Amino acid sequence: MAVMHALLSGFAPIWILTAIGYAAGRGGLLGEQAESVLGRFVFHVAMPAALFTMVSGSRPASFAHPSMVAFAAGTALVSGLGYAVGRRFFGRKRADGAISSMASGYVNSANLGIPVAVQVLGDASFVAQVILFQVLLVSPVILTLLDSGTQAVGPAGERPSGGLRRMLTMPVRNPVIMASLLGVAVSLSGLRLPAAVTHSCDVLGAAAVPTALITLGLSLHGGPADGTGRVAGRTEVGVAVALKTLVQPLVAFVVAGPLLHLPDHQVLAVVLCSALPTAQNAFIYARQYGLDTGLARNSVVASTVVSMVTLSFATWALGPSR
Repeated sequence: MAVMHALLSGFAPIWILTAIGYAAGRGGLLGEQAESVLGRFVFHVAMPAALFTMVSGSRPASFAHPSMVAFAAGTALVSGLGYAVGRRFFGRKRADGAISSMASGYVNSANLGIPVAVQVLGDASFVAQVILFQVLLVSPVILTLLDSGTQAVGPAGERPSGGLRRMLTMPVRNPVIMASLLGVAVSLSGLRLPAAVTHSCDVLGAAAVPTALITLGLSLHGGPADGTGRVAGRTEVGVAVALKTLVQPLVAFVVAGPLLHLPDHQVLAVVLCSALPTAQNAFIYARQYGLDTGLARNSVVASTVVSMVTLSFATWALGPSR
């Protein structure tokens, strides 16, 4: 009963804020440009502030924990499968393939993982490591694919010159990567920022998740296709959700248990975090880069529903009361 209460408490804000966004879109409350404006606000302002605060106050050395090896293995394998399946079987280009990868393997570790971990595991220390792993390692890879895959193409199909320069300057042009790198610099230097700066970043960063969920809800009212006119089919969404909620935790379990022989509580932590649904970041990234938002949006919603079952099963099967 306590586990179910924890799951409901964690999922409720996702459903409620998304529903509010849908209602606002349906009623025209925020205007026709609301989804675009709020999406840019999250990507360029609120999310970088949240990431800077999180990374600057952390210790990246925590990646050395064996549990992270198991989580990283599941993430890498499933994200790679999502990318390959999206490109080979569903005709996705490189940038859209990156979104397929996120829909399949990028977990909602912050606003959902933390409350679930606190209730089920007793603390959120491993979730904090997962958040850093995704911010510092997974996100830059995804954003590099998005950036390189959305460069303009000439009439004859040629790519613009300066590809290397564009790649090297991407951290400066991308606020998410820049905020993360600045956070790492502050963390490694041991610098203590003024309270006014950290508090301002905290307040601004706190707007990232709720605004992203409102934007997600607004997009649900807009119909199944994105600005490119493409529609994400049920089969494609189903594959992404299956990879996310079934294959990723299964791979994490095999690596953490039979291969690494981690203690039971660490196996449970790895599997729970791997079974979390797709993060709304996938939708925000797709929206920002002008890609198909249908796959990301539908994967977030569907995996959030399915993960209620998989998280409950993982807790029952691997928890201390089994």
